[in-house]
Amino acid sequence: MKRKRTLTGAICSAVLLVILFCMGVFLQGPPDGNTVGADTKTAKDLSGNRDQDQIHQWYETLLPYAGEASVSINNGTPFFTPEEITTEVFENYSELDSLGRCGMAFANICQELMPTGERGNISRVKPTGWQTVQYDVIADKHLYNRCHLIGYQLAGENANEKNLITGTRYLNVEGMLPWENLVAEYVEETGNHVLYRVTPCFDGNNLVASGVLMEGFSVEDNGEGICFNVYCYNVQPGVMIDYETGDSCLDESWPASTADQEGKEYDYVLNVNTKKFHKPSCASAQEMNAKNREYFSGSRKTLMEDGYLPCSRCNP
Repeated sequence: MKRKRTLTGAICSAVLLVILFCMGVFLQGPPDGNTVGADTKTAKDLSGNRDQDQIHQWYETLLPYAGEASVSINNGTPFFTPEEITTEVFENYSELDSLGRCGMAFANICQELMPTGERGNISRVKPTGWQTVQYDVIADKHLYNRCHLIGYQLAGENANEKNLITGTRYLNVEGMLPWENLVAEYVEETGNHVLYRVTPCFDGNNLVASGVLMEGFSVEDNGEGICFNVYCYNVQPGVMIDYETGDSCLDESWPASTADQEGKEYDYVLNVNTKKFHKPSCASAQEMNAKNREYFSGSRKTLMEDGYLPCSRCNP
């Protein structure tokens, strides 16, 4: 009889522990330092983001570009610390370094910060490595764009030299723009704040960044609406870049078959938001939001002249 009571007690204790554990999961508070209410069932835990040396190790293990414009870093969780979580509006840009290069740009994106007027001219700014060069393999022919670290639609910055780097059209349109649009749409729809940080990554004394690290975290819902940490490659398919100087040349190994397909007519699926076109069988086309999807029958050349870029996933 005594043995039976002991076994029963053990079972009850185990059940109690399970219940307490579940309560801990579903009732846990927001990250330390965040006094904003949140749906904590899907809240993101940033409490481990304290070791700065560990945070910066991601770049050492970064894989070379392999066809995707951006790749997830740290399983998609940004490197913000709990102490950085705030609803206070701010906008910070690093001073240019001794080579004239931009550093980290950090802001708390909200409707108060977003622009209400038209975008101004930024042509007077020439970031490090800037060159005006054109290639026929690029949709609008221009290799380089003046890329905002914090996009104009998010903070209204125009010719701010601390916020503009020399970036390829591919980086600007394929890599960064989808994440900028994601943040802009979220803020416009919810009125919430999004911590947003973009860090250009320069190797050695290179004048052109190898890419940018982009982090986003929605404050009021603890990352339920926006939570990403991605690296976007500053590359241009079909072009080889000397990142030390900004010089470039056509990549002769780029598939010649692409040029052969330019004038032929095919069926494509267009994403009117990201300005990418896909094969109908592409997984990205099938996952696309219906409001952004359009169908097109015609030539690849026509699409690229209209500003569309081929999907790097299906290579249409």
